[in-house]
Amino acid sequence: MKIRHPEKINKPINPIKKKPNWIKSKLTNSQEFFLTKSIVNQHKLKTVCQEANCPNITECWSKRHATFLIMGDTCTRACAFCDVITGKPKPLDTLEPLKIASAIKKLNLKHAVITSVDRDDLIDGGAKHFYEVIKETRKQNPQTTIEVLTPDFLRKANAYKKVVEAKPDVFNHNIETVPGLYRQVRPGSRYFASLELLKNTKKIDKNIFTKSGLMVGLGENKDEILQVMDDLRVAEVDFLTIGQYLQPSVKHHPLHRYYAPDEFDELKNIAISKGFLLVSSSPLTRSSYHADEDFAVLQKNRLNQTNAQSIS
Repeated sequence: MKIRHPEKINKPINPIKKKPNWIKSKLTNSQEFFLTKSIVNQHKLKTVCQEANCPNITECWSKRHATFLIMGDTCTRACAFCDVITGKPKPLDTLEPLKIASAIKKLNLKHAVITSVDRDDLIDGGAKHFYEVIKETRKQNPQTTIEVLTPDFLRKANAYKKVVEAKPDVFNHNIETVPGLYRQVRPGSRYFASLELLKNTKKIDKNIFTKSGLMVGLGENKDEILQVMDDLRVAEVDFLTIGQYLQPSVKHHPLHRYYAPDEFDELKNIAISKGFLLVSSSPLTRSSYHADEDFAVLQKNRLNQTNAQSIS
């Protein structure tokens, strides 16, 4: 049985605040959008764009950029901010690595983003499945860079190492919110466990870029945000995304407030000053929003630096 956020049943309804004029999705009916949709449907794949009702789906799919959701559409946790279905997941699809790799090839993706639901029901949390998807994707798409957005693998010992072993170009795990809000927003997760996951990934392989994301507007204050930035830098996290929390329904965690665009700009400047290599901060920023473009810019800048050093 699939239930949307059972922990919110019989709890007070949280009215949804009207969106300000700076939060507007870019609408389009381009052929590229429908081509992306047809390829996703043809391979019977899930995307976080659809399952989490991402506000950027029309813009991203019009660029043939979809974020693949592996291991099904049903999550074993019920985070108070998320719109993905909670329930008992189906068995893993052993053909999914082939399907994902084939879809990436047809979309001609230069940078592929692959995420998943939480699978606490699996002994390794799905780490081996991530490994198989990464390996098959690289086999069929050797020129494509691969970014994974993983669960925390909480209480799965060293299962995450299997994902690291597959050598994705970017290992992303979202911290989501400040530690003081974890019990309300991420009751099944632990703040310091997420930090350790990111820290240990970088320890194992310095060549893998690590990345994390933070939502704002859940009730945190600026000092708490800055503390999260510091904690992530201590864990040697390279990339940071900061986006506005948009309350999916009246049964989800209440929206405290909307941040103005200039506040996102300020947070971006602060994050860059703290040493993050890449920072994306805007009302509609999500983990994979413009991830391909941002990563391409980073690679170009690094190549220019290398060339400049060799000349000097």
